[in-house]
Amino acid sequence: MRNPHQIKLESFYTQNKRMPTYSEMMKLFSFKSKNAVFKVVEKLLEAGLVAKDHLGRLIPTKTFSEISSEVPMLGFVTAGLPATVEEELADMVNLDDLLIQKKAQTYMLEVDGDSMIDAHIEKGDMVIVERANTAKDGEIVIAEVDGEFTMKYFRKDGAKVWLEPANKNYKPIYPERSLNINAVLKAVIRKY
Repeated sequence: MRNPHQIKLESFYTQNKRMPTYSEMMKLFSFKSKNAVFKVVEKLLEAGLVAKDHLGRLIPTKTFSEISSEVPMLGFVTAGLPATVEEELADMVNLDDLLIQKKAQTYMLEVDGDSMIDAHIEKGDMVIVERANTAKDGEIVIAEVDGEFTMKYFRKDGAKVWLEPANKNYKPIYPERSLNINAVLKAVIRKY
């Protein structure tokens, strides 16, 4: 179970992409002395949630990073007719484990354009993609076609390959010189 200090540290780390200094932790935890911060830090060090670098600054450990990317799974919601639902903590879901299988080959892109709207991918969405140089027919890919990059469905029929949009206002793209797969779509993230 995470304590309030750990939750505040996770929030600070998420917002600032770094661990707070002792002075910042005094304010963060509403402490009056650095000695109180020192005691909390010692407990976090003992628990293996943080470590110190060669200059003595706090750095998150793998355990800290795993915990901070977890969100509670509270059950199911009906997308049909309204129904009563009991909220209960069913599990904790690690977003990295859910969305990212090969971290070293994974990156994000922001979508610009509307050629994939019928695949429910809109301008402003973030896509998580995994580097690849091959794809299966029907996968959504990031591809370089004749020197330009785009996101489309990859299509293959025998030796013939092309890119297909998910919007009737656009035509399929048949390469004149080259078609290289750079990545395969793994997830779409949309903020509301």
